[in-house]
Amino acid sequence: MAKLTIITINYNNALGLERTLLSVREQELEHVEYVIIDGGSKDNSVSFIEANSDIIDFWVSEPDKGVYDAMNKGIKKANGEYILFLNSGDHFYNNSSLQEHLAHMADEDIICFNINTIHDEVTKIKEHPEQMTFDYLFNDTLAHQSTLIKRALFKKVGHYDTSLKIVADWKFFVDAIVKHGATYKSVPSILTTYYLDGMSATAKGTNIRKSERRNVLKMEYPFLNDDYKELQLLKSNRFKILKILEKSAVGRKLNSLWLRVLLFLMKGKSVNNID
Repeated sequence: MAKLTIITINYNNALGLERTLLSVREQELEHVEYVIIDGGSKDNSVSFIEANSDIIDFWVSEPDKGVYDAMNKGIKKANGEYILFLNSGDHFYNNSSLQEHLAHMADEDIICFNINTIHDEVTKIKEHPEQMTFDYLFNDTLAHQSTLIKRALFKKVGHYDTSLKIVADWKFFVDAIVKHGATYKSVPSILTTYYLDGMSATAKGTNIRKSERRNVLKMEYPFLNDDYKELQLLKSNRFKILKILEKSAVGRKLNSLWLRVLLFLMKGKSVNNID
């Protein structure tokens, strides 16, 4: 059995597919399986896949119901112990990235590496926390482009929810860790590069992501919904300013003073329990 299956999803993105395919070709592919799921592209994608078929173990070009439907198709064809989604346009950080990081595959269900993100030519490294927290899990997400997922975990948790447009991977990670106790490991080393030029990076995508997350929590985690709202509030600019002020003795006194005044005005009485 292959140690790792790399799955690339593509639809009418021949230039991005070329970047991804050439990056995979540059890696040491021993014990690595490569799967490409194309959504019936009308550009040059298929001809480029055919030209590189020597490194591809399975590929198909046919209509699908969206990104997550295509990813599910890839999962069904995968034989590796772990799966990495390196979608069209994404690529490995350097020519030896894969070989350098395969050694970290052990018993954990989810193994996250740092990811190099590029948006409008601005580069930023996204890191994953050493220890998973409620705050991170519900307000952020694991970058699937740099995350190895044990294939057996999909059998336990289920495949991606195709009713969701943007957050099905987030929901999968939440379900895996919260409901199924999936083990997690973070490795502080860059594996891949991801370009923030898709739907999720737009203002419209951001609104869809927030709406879908709220609906998932409301339907599947109602007991955590209030906590999620509290976390969202604590991340607002107002509370960020308060947090900065609390770091100094003077700031704490000022906070205490204006909060006492505010509560007095709101309740019509003094408050003696604010530290």
